[in-house]
Amino acid sequence: MSSDRGWQAPEDVVVLLDRITLDAYGDDEQLWALRQAFEDNVRLPADAFVVGEPVSVMEIDYDGNSRRGLTATCRRRDGSSYTVAACDVVFAERDEGARYVAAYRKWLGLEPTAPYRSPGHQPSTTRAQQRDLDLNGPVDLVVVTPKTQAARCRILGTEQEITLRSSDVWDMVPGEIVTVRVRKQWRYAGHPYMSGDVQGHRLDIPALGLVPLRLDDEYPWDPAEEYWSEPGDPLPGWTKQIIARSPRPSYEMEQVLPGADPDDPDNDPILEASDLNAADDLEGAHRLLLEALAADLRCLDAYAHLGNFAFDSCPELAIRYYEAGMRIGELSLGKDFDGVLPWGRADNRPFLRCLHGFGLCLWRLGRTEQAASAFERMLWLNPTDNQGIRSLLPQVRAGEPWTDDHED
Repeated sequence: MSSDRGWQAPEDVVVLLDRITLDAYGDDEQLWALRQAFEDNVRLPADAFVVGEPVSVMEIDYDGNSRRGLTATCRRRDGSSYTVAACDVVFAERDEGARYVAAYRKWLGLEPTAPYRSPGHQPSTTRAQQRDLDLNGPVDLVVVTPKTQAARCRILGTEQEITLRSSDVWDMVPGEIVTVRVRKQWRYAGHPYMSGDVQGHRLDIPALGLVPLRLDDEYPWDPAEEYWSEPGDPLPGWTKQIIARSPRPSYEMEQVLPGADPDDPDNDPILEASDLNAADDLEGAHRLLLEALAADLRCLDAYAHLGNFAFDSCPELAIRYYEAGMRIGELSLGKDFDGVLPWGRADNRPFLRCLHGFGLCLWRLGRTEQAASAFERMLWLNPTDNQGIRSLLPQVRAGEPWTDDHED
């Protein structure tokens, strides 16, 4: 975890604490007030860390034992749960939970704990300093926010951010790792800068240290309960294997939307970016989506929409957006995932959109065998096929070239 040194709790924490405990007089009453404040203002479950371990905080509670105080029920990535003191939970800096933990720690008389940088990023324990960089060889950087002539990056394996200036940043994709041959390095206003030539880019999602998206609300999906064809008509060939597999577990993948207001459905950066794009403000749309990814690389819908924006003019770039979103989503599935991610469970749609765009790009770029595999996988994950893959698959399997008629 990042060090507490140099981090101060927000000034409004004192005001927040006064407001929470204004009408509470004893420790017990104040703890109940703090517990109620968490329930009213902190959206759970939420990603966090406890002693460096990524967890999902399921509940903040108080059982009436003032010596124990508030507790947090946490779920590990393997599904097991345990309870810890709420003061030991570290939320993301942008998460409302960070403010309330800071207020609770102040109430306890403890120093604030620095929140971690991004809700989806597990901080490295290694911090590189400027003197640690070997400028005689290539440097690997994680792309955070690309702009026109510069990109905000993070040195791979560290928490150190650096701004890269290069003529090659225009087509960088957040989450990719770029290898840079350094020409010059300097500091301005305390921030490190670098100029150089990009020698290559790659995806290495495990190296990013991202927390996998949760798979929630497991329940059985039974193909016998779905509509496949009219009574008496033969079953479509692609459904036979799916039906023969019988019931499988169904899940909804956690959707990350930085900047969205859960109480205001119109305050959604993805919808706003789509509106800007429709109004021919592509620059504004890109800016919103890149800001969402800078806040959390697990915003899969930002990748899907960036891919959509690039699809017509540059499928070679679009496929990189789609694949980045797809691979980040795959962190949650594991190697032998055999479940269903139905389109009807709305939070699955960003991942399915990335898969769809990835398959279309493969087809458009002439990689038909890979496109067929991608489409077959989509049907397995979402057998009701809300994206119309069943009508495309025979043509892809036959090796027919992509045409504009096939665009979604």
